[in-house]
Amino acid sequence: MQLAAIVVSLALTVAGLALLVRAVAQFVRYFRLGQAVRPGSRTARPYRRSVTLAREFLGHTRLNRWGIVGVAHWFVAIGFLTLPPTLVQAFGQLFRADWVLPVIGDWLPFEMYTEFIGVMTVLGIAVLMTIRLRSLPSRAGRKSRFAGSKSGQAYFVEYVILTIGLAIYVLRGLEGTVHHVEGYEAGYFASYPLVLVFKGLSAEVLLNLVYLTAMVKISVSFIWMITVSLNTNMGVAWHRFLAFPNIWFKRDAKGGTALGALLPMTSGGKPIDFTDPGDDDTFGVSQVEQFSWKGLLDFSTCTECGRCQSQCPAWNTGKPLSPKLLIMSLRDHAHAKAPYLLAGGGKTMEGEEKASEEQLAGVPAAALAEAERPLIGTLEENGVIDPDVLWSCTTCGACVEQCPVDIEHVDHIVDMRRYQVMIESAFPSEAGTMLKNLEKKGNPWGLAKKQRLEWLKELDFEVPVVGKEIEDLTEVEYLYWVGCAGALEDRAKKTTKAFAELLHIAGVKFAIMGGDEKCTGDSARRLGNEPLFQELGMENVMSLNAAFGEEMDDDGKVTEDSKKPKSAKKIVATCPHCLNTLGNEYPQLGGDYEVIHHTQLLQHLVDEGKLLPVTPVEGIITYHDPCYLGRHNKIYTPPREIIAAVPGVRNEEMHRHKERGFCCGAGGARMWMEERIGKRINNERVDEALSVNPDIVSTACPFCLVMLTDSVNGKKNDGKAKESIQVVDVAQLLLDSVSSMKAAAHP
Repeated sequence: MQLAAIVVSLALTVAGLALLVRAVAQFVRYFRLGQAVRPGSRTARPYRRSVTLAREFLGHTRLNRWGIVGVAHWFVAIGFLTLPPTLVQAFGQLFRADWVLPVIGDWLPFEMYTEFIGVMTVLGIAVLMTIRLRSLPSRAGRKSRFAGSKSGQAYFVEYVILTIGLAIYVLRGLEGTVHHVEGYEAGYFASYPLVLVFKGLSAEVLLNLVYLTAMVKISVSFIWMITVSLNTNMGVAWHRFLAFPNIWFKRDAKGGTALGALLPMTSGGKPIDFTDPGDDDTFGVSQVEQFSWKGLLDFSTCTECGRCQSQCPAWNTGKPLSPKLLIMSLRDHAHAKAPYLLAGGGKTMEGEEKASEEQLAGVPAAALAEAERPLIGTLEENGVIDPDVLWSCTTCGACVEQCPVDIEHVDHIVDMRRYQVMIESAFPSEAGTMLKNLEKKGNPWGLAKKQRLEWLKELDFEVPVVGKEIEDLTEVEYLYWVGCAGALEDRAKKTTKAFAELLHIAGVKFAIMGGDEKCTGDSARRLGNEPLFQELGMENVMSLNAAFGEEMDDDGKVTEDSKKPKSAKKIVATCPHCLNTLGNEYPQLGGDYEVIHHTQLLQHLVDEGKLLPVTPVEGIITYHDPCYLGRHNKIYTPPREIIAAVPGVRNEEMHRHKERGFCCGAGGARMWMEERIGKRINNERVDEALSVNPDIVSTACPFCLVMLTDSVNGKKNDGKAKESIQVVDVAQLLLDSVSSMKAAAHP
């Protein structure tokens, strides 16, 4: 038995280590196929990144949102990283059954730690296996977060962990017996029952059990290593290694998610100058190798846990997009195509082959076939990603928010959209109307710019307009950025007027732009039309800088003498999409402003006593979190505090709220596209709202207001919603409660 154990264990060890070294080398070569990133964008602030990595791993900050799953996974992960000494000890036990590690082998704290973590690893993996079995796709269908995951690989990994954990536990019991533990000892507090069981065995049987169990532990460990080394696309196994660099190289060194601003378009790691692009510049992604190396790392890190899928509004309403399946498809395609690319293969912009026939002679046929697949294409075209998958995304960010290994799904989706829009002109036809309106009129509806100021006629007080009543914004505290929806869409205009009236009541000095401003470009950018976004953005930045009293040089840049600090350039917006673009994306274009949402300012005014909600608003209210206010900008509390300040209303949260809030369906330029597949996302959200039987559905975004109102009105017509239910912005709700102050404000 001892000889067999030694031979089998050492043979598997040599094979496993050799294949692991080869696999690591393959990963290095594979990741180098990706495009460069902007210098320093993934490596700046190394100490801060290391702290973030330690916090995310040790705190399991994402997984612990899922309750018992997070706790169970924490013990499994800690066991994997800290129990390798037991593997070393098992090697020693192959040659001498009573061998222990030098120095720490019989140290009581080490023994107790091994006992505790060993048992908790077994319990942890048992919990995770039970959860997986209870969530079988065959039972739950699309509702299972494991739908589409490679179950065989997952079960293999889980049973390996369970077997190794049990082997550690059994070896501890055998060690106690071999070392003649006569009574209960703290160092064997968990395995002592096994010590009692093994006590009656003969010495020969005991020794053979040690050799056998040590062989099982070592063999299973290296069979696992051999298997995963031969399958480098086995994310459920490799994530335990790749998650660490993926988190370390994340976009935000301080730990924030890859939400808010989109990354500027680059080619070869350098920003693209759309006024004079280079001949070799690549616009977006049309081949998997055009993703950055961080993108390729993202794909390989996916553990197929399905948390992104479970939160995705598209997947939950019967659409083909699953963020998990998207990443898995890109990963499998990239790994399958890698031999071709590593041999020098690839296509020019004209579709010509870069490598010679001699270079590609040794490439496997499967890799050559994979290289012929279009990245974006229908099933008939054998595409890797179906166009319907690409255009189903609302960029709500739920996938990015929930991913425990910091995969940046939205960035990758937008990169693929950019190529489709800018090079192929392949996108939903309705969105083309929106783009033309933005180009010609500066707003998605194609209305004349003079209509931006029409809402002012419905107010009974004057609102200063920059360039008319006031020369610049130095005379007021805030610029109120009304936005396209707030100025031009009838339902959103109610929010605009309510907010303006509340500012007037509170005595806040504010002004608006004169109508020459254009759409911030949010929808254009998320659709994939980066040049149009930059054109609109640059015009707005120049207008805003001039409005704030800054002077421009001949190149259109702010002169150093006139440049004002960010704190002196305050903007308030009622639209979260404008908030996000102005505050997070315009700094990329030279516009650095302090931008807040209207609910933040209103909450501040209520707290200061400048707005006093006194009139009761009776009924149950439920609040819908706009994605670009919540997940993208982490603003959850102000709207709820305003609602809490209004007497009479009782807030009932929907099942999905805050970080797990459900999209209205309008983000990612979906506001301008028809929803032809599955259930409408806004109907799904309103169904959830109606489940709490509210009198008022409230939100804080004009897009959400439109989408929710459309759905509620449709359900009223179908008799599925009571006629009295209202959909209002938080500002409208607050105005109803402070309306009794109007007489005092306007005697």
